Amino acid sequence: MNARRLRIYLGERDKDPRGHVLHETIIHEAHRRGLAGATVLRAIAGFSGAGQVHTAKILRLSDDLPLVVEIVDAADNLDGFVAWLREVVTDGLVTVEDVEVLITPAADSGQ
Repeated sequence: MNARRLRIYLGERDKDPRGHVLHETIIHEAHRRGLAGATVLRAIAGFSGAGQVHTAKILRLSDDLPLVVEIVDAADNLDGFVAWLREVVTDGLVTVEDVEVLITPAADSGQ
């Protein structure tokens, strides 16, 4: 099955335009729209175009570690979501790429 992977690179402290935690807003909106699933990955280190390194080793920067939100779904399902993202992600990087889904959980597995 062909699909797309959407990746959103953020920081833990990033907020949406209403002041809510951005990665939580993204996850809730993806769920509300019925997307196939979403995962938030927390990195142990990273830096952005601004150049400041964020790492778990430096105590004052460890509360703003890099995050990656990944969503895999059909291209048609992601199109409207990407349009919404353009309004809420003001300081981050959003990428999309074609992927091939090899294994998917059964919808009716009861788990």
